[in-house]
Amino acid sequence: MLLYNRAMRTPTVPPRTFAVALLSVQFLVACGRAPATATSTHAPAPAAVSVAIGAPASAVSPPLVAAARSQIGVTRRYDPAYVRLAYPGGDVPQDRGVCTDVVTRALRTQGLDLQQAIHEDMRVRFRTYPQDWGMSGPDRNIDHRRVPNQMHWFKQRGWQRAIGARATDYAPGDIVAWKLRGSGLLHIGIVSDRRSADGVPLVLHNIGAGTQEEDLLFQHPVIGHYRPVLP
Repeated sequence: MLLYNRAMRTPTVPPRTFAVALLSVQFLVACGRAPATATSTHAPAPAAVSVAIGAPASAVSPPLVAAARSQIGVTRRYDPAYVRLAYPGGDVPQDRGVCTDVVTRALRTQGLDLQQAIHEDMRVRFRTYPQDWGMSGPDRNIDHRRVPNQMHWFKQRGWQRAIGARATDYAPGDIVAWKLRGSGLLHIGIVSDRRSADGVPLVLHNIGAGTQEEDLLFQHPVIGHYRPVLP
């Protein structure tokens, strides 16, 4: 990653770390957080609107929702650093991560490892995936942590649903992707079974302060809507 001189706050990239630095910056642009510049630290991510959380629609939350909610208070940081991961089942430390990690961790509790699934698919169909990062082949450390790659894989599996404008168009456990207003960066999260005071489903996601459950669904343009079909 970029290294900063503590006094001048100017970036220094040693030659041997240049490739990793480039991967880190490319990852940032793909997952809803802008990279730091030489003159500034990370700009705050667009804030979700916090509201009073209503009771779940049922006594027992759907498994994917419960798995995402269990990350609240555990994942407390937004950390987009490029990390070399174990494979399969690799993950960054549980106290940190990005928006895609919320989805990956929740799906793993249901028997689906996106790291392995996306990597194996990209080994066969690499050129069908978004080519936004200048990569010449798959990278099992980062591919599943990029919003466009998750969206592509979900669509290939037939999970895509219409992008609706009504609260009733979204079910608990749906996965939704957004293009954030202002920055144009991408973001992804899981629809909750809890609703805001005006009846809009809340979203379980990490946009800058760790995993949270917030009123985000209609705060930014929705660009992807998926309903997982799990074993």
